[in-house]
Amino acid sequence: MTRLLIALASLLGLGLAAYAFTAASPLTLFDAIGPRDAGGRLAARDQAFGEGTRRRLDVYVPTVAAEKAPVLVFFYGGSWQSGSKDDYAFVGHALAAQGFVTVLPDYRLYPEAPFPGFLKDGAAAIAWVRDNIAAYGGDPRRIVLAGHSAGAYNAVMLGLDPRYLNAAGVDPKVIKAVAGLSGPYDFLPLDQDTTTKVFGQAPDLPLTQPMTFAGPLSPPTFLASGDSDTVVKPRHTVSLAAKLRAAHVPVQERVYAGLDHKDTLLALSVTFRSKAPELAEMASFLMRQAAGRSQYTMRR
Repeated sequence: MTRLLIALASLLGLGLAAYAFTAASPLTLFDAIGPRDAGGRLAARDQAFGEGTRRRLDVYVPTVAAEKAPVLVFFYGGSWQSGSKDDYAFVGHALAAQGFVTVLPDYRLYPEAPFPGFLKDGAAAIAWVRDNIAAYGGDPRRIVLAGHSAGAYNAVMLGLDPRYLNAAGVDPKVIKAVAGLSGPYDFLPLDQDTTTKVFGQAPDLPLTQPMTFAGPLSPPTFLASGDSDTVVKPRHTVSLAAKLRAAHVPVQERVYAGLDHKDTLLALSVTFRSKAPELAEMASFLMRQAAGRSQYTMRR
């Protein structure tokens, strides 16, 4: 079984030219047959946070029930053009086992929803969390965001630019921290087919970039990448971390030796967790911030 999973992981490295996995990738099979953390379980599937099949979310909870647990909303990648929450159950189990009530939303994709449609959907999912997560043991006042690749962009952008949460009727103060794994945060000028299609129609391109919004009111941020990532190069992580740090925002920055683009996702799984201490480090950072031990809580 382990050899099969490793073979599947190597296949996952194919076709990553546009910021993550395609819908037809072996990730589906990897998620289906790989071992999962016993400390988390699926509590709800396909909860609607808006109209249409792409506005649905799943909820994972710790197997040891807790009241008012911190809530983690995780956004998957896929070039803003593909992906399904159904392929990321291993992530939901892993994060729930760390003590978070974990929410995995789908969101509309290009061409149905170019920028900023997927961010509006992310904000709508967070509004659902605020209104409903207490029924699953989560604390709607302690929400953290995380994501991988294009999903890291979504998570970080929703944390740094308050316009989308405000428009959804959500107080940005409930976002206690964000985490981005191998995310693109500063990709102007648009010089790839994917970003040109997804973002090219925006009237003010700098307002599409997380880097634009990094400042003293930004939430504490965990940023990680792999030094072998050629899809979304580590400079995105390094540059955003530097700007946040200069604004006196609590930041934990990690560039893991030997990891490539897919590895920062697969390292969340039981099978490949030995690749890097990413899950433990990210979870520890987010848990501390959700507990309120940060400068951000006082400033915002």
